[in-house]
Amino acid sequence: MHSTNLLLEEPIRMASILEPSKTQSFFPAMTKIVGTLGPKSRSVDTISSCLKAGMSVARFDFSWGDAAYHQETLENLKLAIKSTKKLCAVMLDTVGPELQVVNKSETPISLEENGTVVLTPHQGQEASSSVLPINFSGLAKALKPGATIFIGQYLFTGSETTSVWLEVSEVKGDDVVCIIKNTATLAGSLFTLHCSQIHIDLPTLSDEDKDVIRKWGAPNKIDFLSLSYTRHAEDVREAREFLTKLGDLSQTQIFAKIENVEGLNHFDEILAEADGIILSRGNLGIDLPPEKVFLFQKSALHKCNMAGKPAVVTRVVDSMTDNLRPTRAEATDVANAVLDGSDAILLGAETLRGLYPVETITTVGRICAEAEKVFNQDLYYKRTVKYVGEPMTHLESIASSAVRAAIKVKASVIICFTSSGRAARLIAKYRPSMPVLSVVIPRLKTNQLKWSFTGAFEARQSLIVRGLFPMLADPRHPAESTSATNESVLKVALDHGKASGVIKSHDRVVVCQKVGDSSVVKIIELDD
Repeated sequence: MHSTNLLLEEPIRMASILEPSKTQSFFPAMTKIVGTLGPKSRSVDTISSCLKAGMSVARFDFSWGDAAYHQETLENLKLAIKSTKKLCAVMLDTVGPELQVVNKSETPISLEENGTVVLTPHQGQEASSSVLPINFSGLAKALKPGATIFIGQYLFTGSETTSVWLEVSEVKGDDVVCIIKNTATLAGSLFTLHCSQIHIDLPTLSDEDKDVIRKWGAPNKIDFLSLSYTRHAEDVREAREFLTKLGDLSQTQIFAKIENVEGLNHFDEILAEADGIILSRGNLGIDLPPEKVFLFQKSALHKCNMAGKPAVVTRVVDSMTDNLRPTRAEATDVANAVLDGSDAILLGAETLRGLYPVETITTVGRICAEAEKVFNQDLYYKRTVKYVGEPMTHLESIASSAVRAAIKVKASVIICFTSSGRAARLIAKYRPSMPVLSVVIPRLKTNQLKWSFTGAFEARQSLIVRGLFPMLADPRHPAESTSATNESVLKVALDHGKASGVIKSHDRVVVCQKVGDSSVVKIIELDD
């Protein structure tokens, strides 16, 4: 286990903590924020405010709502992007083998401690205090007396008044009889059911998921697929094979969502196969003993960082679903996620049905920015270089050199010209303390029938990587050409940086670009 990436200069003046935080106009924080759009966050005005507050990825959760509902939300997102001129990526979150209790009447269900309740696969029955219909017929086969089950509102809250803990007492045919361990009221139409450390024999990518990806994901050219309940590397391979067949989604990145002990046991193989990882701490917090959750978080984030793959942490400010301020523990939790190496923070219920979606994004962004100020970049850099070892690949060497140079000359920004986005992601892997402007140069390609430009996918997909801020260059300026065209693209990038407020007169800027067959790192000092 590595020491924390926390840098505190000694002696620290406690009075300095009270000094007001400086706000950035260009970006609230280097750490990215994924916001789930839903009932409380789907109007053009609210989405525009979310984008301005710092949301860079919009998540569409298909655990609820139909394709038409999400399409309407997506169209609103497009209008918000146009009006705010803020780029935003789209993430589709699959349902996967999620077990659900269906409450068609939406009448609140009261459950009393020490009472009994029956879980049944017969969905024709009405949900009540004595019977809860579920969407899976094989539950009775998977469970034995003594097994633990948790049921709660969408994105299991863990609150003992809105979520219930059950213990299996007996299995009768297809029905499971349970003892209620705490008094609770289940409110809403849908509840998530989680069986602790039990293998559920359902495919990771269900037929319903495939249908949604085919009919909604492909036409909308989604940037990310969040693969719920990823349990094996094979799950990621199967999903990739399915996406590749859809043509338009061959570039979509797959983020494996680790939600249970099965996924944890196969973490290394899953990480090798996936484009990124989402640590779903809601369900993991049930499968793991509470005292082990922090250990998994730190270990998993370290592995993602060293592999140079984005890591996303969920369930950080649950209380902001109903409150304007997070708890002290939650605020500390967000900061620790940043110090542990998280690329992005994912907000679920907080923005989906929470009362304060915009304020939540703003608050999380501020906490991230404060944590970034005390992130021990020097220690992190040395550790990453040591981990990579020698000989380094050509691209890795250029990326680490660019970051080293930027730190030594106290550059205000690193500008990286890229067409695949790989060079910019490698620079971001070394966690520079300044932002990385990734200038994505579109490439012309053909499928024998028509010509098209690539680049938009690559630009949007960097919106989940910590410290990486993309801009799409004019396709008439190729990435590898004469120095004259490179100079004109550089001018556009510098002007963008100046307009955003990250570059000022007399600042130093590190530029990473390709000239002919060679990759070059250069330092430029700006005039007035």
